[in-house]
Amino acid sequence: MNNRLLQSRRAFLATTAAALAAPRVLTAQKSDKQLVIGAGEHRYEVHHNWAQLPAQYSWQTTHNVAVDRDQNLYVIHEGRENLKDHPSIFVFDPQGKFIRAFGQQFQGGGHGLEVRTEGKEQFLWVTAYQQVKSFAKLTLKGETVWQKYAPMDSGVYLKDEDTKPIKRWGRDAFMPTNYAFLPDGGFYLADGYGSYRVHRYDKDGKWLAKFGEPGKENGQFNTPHGIWLDDRPGRKPSVVVCDRANKRLQWFTLEGKHVKTLDGFILPANIDTHGDVMLVPDLSARVTLLDKDDKVITHLGEDPEWRAAVLKDGMKLRREEKGEGWVSGKFLHPHDACFDAAGNIFVAEWVNTGRVTKLRKVS
Repeated sequence: MNNRLLQSRRAFLATTAAALAAPRVLTAQKSDKQLVIGAGEHRYEVHHNWAQLPAQYSWQTTHNVAVDRDQNLYVIHEGRENLKDHPSIFVFDPQGKFIRAFGQQFQGGGHGLEVRTEGKEQFLWVTAYQQVKSFAKLTLKGETVWQKYAPMDSGVYLKDEDTKPIKRWGRDAFMPTNYAFLPDGGFYLADGYGSYRVHRYDKDGKWLAKFGEPGKENGQFNTPHGIWLDDRPGRKPSVVVCDRANKRLQWFTLEGKHVKTLDGFILPANIDTHGDVMLVPDLSARVTLLDKDDKVITHLGEDPEWRAAVLKDGMKLRREEKGEGWVSGKFLHPHDACFDAAGNIFVAEWVNTGRVTKLRKVS
């Protein structure tokens, strides 16, 4: 594995052009029956390109997904910096019909997305990297409650990183990726592409502390991309981090003390839970379900050929054009995935044409 390619998003973006020069063109499997993947009690009907986007909008590298209590799906894409008036967030009803779009302020940097309930209200929480370099709390209609930038009190960022955000990479840059939420309204923010730290905030968005640092040892990170509060039944609540380029998950106490490490992933990108099941989308190229003891239940949509290529040659990210490189029931680059209330799964893939797949639970 070429570790240098895994040091930053910019490093593996540089490999995209070479990969696209000789795309692996695959023919989609066809069947009279709806394709089902998974095993045992975790089997799912596959509905690729489930969301119906109106013609006036375009998919622009899908990143993250989240579901509200009405089972509407929110999708954020990175967006193109030169299309400032194009929304970065789309909303779909439970049947995949388009409802609304907003979020032009995140164009060129849209990344993380979560729905959070506070009392009787729900809010949308967004992270943005690239030249946007901020995190924000919105209403579900897209009105901004607040938007914040680098926590300078942490002592890890270059001067003016909070007031003059520019597209700049490095361990002294702020490139937030995802959230985890505490019951009291506080939250953790993973700076997955910047400082490789996890920041903790109170319910009012005040910075409190940080944990982690760049490295390979337990408690250290190489792209802490995804984060989640693991409060599954029978477990003491902890913070679990997708330490993506180190190919592992790490669990921490709520105070940031390392608890355990779980290896065996390729490039784990984010986390969600439903009951005692943990969902881990892996950027190359599968979605993994873990049981209450963090044992693998099944890998969904795994492409063994692509997985072998990644393990052999390092991260050669291919952002395939629609219709090229796809096999029905398999994934190329799951960047995020989430459950809905019924246990169905939505998967967003990091591809330049965008793709959102619904896995409808049938078992």
